[in-house]
Amino acid sequence: MTSPLDEVSPHGASPSAPTSISAGDESHLLRAIAVAALARANGNHPFGAILVTADGTIIESQNSVVTGNDPTGHAETNLVRLASARLDKAALRSSTLYTSTEPCAMCSGAIYWAGIGRVAYALPEQDLGAMVPSQDGEPTLDLPCREVFARGGGTVIVAGPALVAEAREVHRGFWDAR
Repeated sequence: MTSPLDEVSPHGASPSAPTSISAGDESHLLRAIAVAALARANGNHPFGAILVTADGTIIESQNSVVTGNDPTGHAETNLVRLASARLDKAALRSSTLYTSTEPCAMCSGAIYWAGIGRVAYALPEQDLGAMVPSQDGEPTLDLPCREVFARGGGTVIVAGPALVAEAREVHRGFWDAR
């Protein structure tokens, strides 16, 4: 099911990518969840993201908040940095960013400014918020990515949530002692 915020464009442009999750999308989301498990195994927060270009090029990135001692080291922002250095604007626009968890406001801004055309996510931000009511004493930021993208002048197609049980599993027990 889609919402009016699934296809965000103030200019009435028609979307060029689906807002629903396909079997191919699920495969990429499972890889993003596996990258999240790698981030956890490497001592970081359990988040992973991959970018798939129209020609099939795949770029992956893990969260590095702990090991990089950088609060902006989210999987999606790390991926935006990598992808922006390797791809031109046209390739970014025609790509899909797959992420294990809905992008936060910071990551959504990075995705928007990079010009990435589509985002597909597994675990919704509200489910994560229920697991992580605060981090380092700060409450989590409750701002879904669709709302962030809706405030911009460009178009970002959003699909998700999907594979919620699988995405939730990578977080099991991680946030309990924090």
